[in-house]
This record gives sequence, structure tokens and C-alpha cells, in this order.
Amino acid sequence: MKRILALSVLVALCAGPAAAQEWPTQPVNIMVGFGPGSTPDLVSRVVADSLRKKLGQPFVVHNRPGAGGNIGLESVAKAAADGYTVGTTIPGPLIVNPMTMKMTYDPKKDIRPVTILATQPSVLVVNAKLGVNNLKELIALLKANPGKYNYSSIGVGSISHLSMEMVAQASGTEIQHIPYKSSPEALAAIVAGETHMATLAPNAVTGPAEAGTIRMIAVSTSKRWPAIPQVPTFVEQGIEGVQAEAWMAMVAPAATPDAVINRLYKEVKEALDSAEVKEQMKKFGFEPVGIPPAEFAKRIEEEERRWAKVVDAAGLRAK
Repeated sequence: MKRILALSVLVALCAGPAAAQEWPTQPVNIMVGFGPGSTPDLVSRVVADSLRKKLGQPFVVHNRPGAGGNIGLESVAKAAADGYTVGTTIPGPLIVNPMTMKMTYDPKKDIRPVTILATQPSVLVVNAKLGVNNLKELIALLKANPGKYNYSSIGVGSISHLSMEMVAQASGTEIQHIPYKSSPEALAAIVAGETHMATLAPNAVTGPAEAGTIRMIAVSTSKRWPAIPQVPTFVEQGIEGVQAEAWMAMVAPAATPDAVINRLYKEVKEALDSAEVKEQMKKFGFEPVGIPPAEFAKRIEEEERRWAKVVDAAGLRAK
């Protein structure tokens, strides 16, 4: 009996590493809570293609837009924890949305961090017909017309939402929020004149800026972003406290075994370090990251504290 029990324990201990070595033996689904062409979608497809080539199994991107990214992340939270369903998310549904709305899942309990895939700044852009050329002129316009102007975002609780709340709080202005489902929709609203401004990813805005339909006003990082060096930071233009990195991260169902998480991280990290993926990321204006799961978990805790201050100041806390 003791022999049988000991053998059972040994088999259980070996099962995790063995499963990780074999993974993947079937297609892997990557759930994205935003639409085609959004930054999480683009990053997911770059990584998925690299993993497919390297591991010989399809990595299939599924777009599940809606509810500020919650629908996509919920599909991960409720999926089988076997390594064959993972997700790409942004800070909104993972960190901010639980503060601002009622959730059908708990990211802290139901989601497991894998790694941050890539990061980029947010760029404050305005409709060219608004007639402002820099941050000083924009703030003067907003202060002269409280509540008259609005901004689009990719959803309630998204970085594009909260970074604009940061702008309003730091500048003492009032701007109305109109949420959309993806960055292409949010940008199209500005170009069409439905909204007046937004903070969006560089890859989304550089084309229309070059065409003259929108103007890039400020970048939300502490230093100018290499892909758009002509755009000054908020600090350079006299506004402190607006710093918002828009990162995209890979997550998995909470019960996914350690061995599978570690194997997944290893393969993703190697993909992000490859020359091919770096070049593709650069074209989109992304900077690959690839921090370990434990470090990513600490980053989540840090961001929870930072964004909680913005949420509370804006009165967005769910009741």
C-alpha cells in the first residue's frame, strides 16, 4: 500500500513537468478583449505567428471586444486551465475595471499573470479643426469652455480613458468622456468630428497625423518616444502627473499549472527577444518587454495603487 501511495505521489510530481515539455500538442487560443486592428490585437498576432513557427502548432487569435475588455478577459478566466487558452489584456480589464464596475469574475482570483508583451506611450491627439497646436492652447480652450469638449477612449477604465482623466485633473479642466470598443473606432470618431480628442497609441495616430486630420499634442512618458521624437512630453509643456504607459500583457486561467506557465513564459520571452519580432514591434511603435511572471505580478500591484488614486479623484469607484 505504501509503495502504491509513493508511486502515486511520484506520478503527480512528474505530471506537471511532463505536460509542460509536451505542450503544445494542439492549437492554442489567444483571447483578445478588443477588436481587429487594436493594439492588443496587433501585438497578439505578432507573438502568435512567432510561436506558431517555433512550436509547430496554430496560435489562434480570437477577438472578443466589449465591456472595456472584460468580455475577452472573462473568457480566459472561465476557460480550462490547461495551457490551451490564454489571453492578451491591457491594464483596464485586469486592474482598473474591478475598481469601476461590477465584474463577473475576479482578476485577482481567476487570472494568472504570464508576462508583459510590449509597451508604448499614450499620445494626446486632437481633431485638426479644433485649431490648437500645443498643450497650452488646448488647456486654454478647455478652461474657457468647461464641459463643452469631449474625448473618445477604447472603453471605460482603459488607459485611454484614465490618462485623459489624468489630463483633466492635472490641468484643472472638465472634458466629457465617450467610450468606444477599440482604438480604430475611437480614432475614427476624432477624424469624423464626433469627438474632439483622445489619448491613443502611436501606431494608431501617426498615419492620420501625417495626413493632417489630427494633431499630436503630447506624449505620456517621462521622455520623448523614439518613434515620434517631434512630439513633446506633458512635463516639457508644463503639466506634471500625466504618465501612462499602455502595455499589453499575456495572462492565463488562474489554475494553470506552474510548469505550463513557466514553459509558456520561456517560449514567449524567446519570441520577444527574436530579431524578427523586435522588427515587427518597432514598425507598430511597440517596445517588447517580457518580464517574468513574478515581476509582472508585482507590477500589477504597483499599478493598482497608482490607478486607484486616479479612479477615486475622478469619482469612478464602483458602489
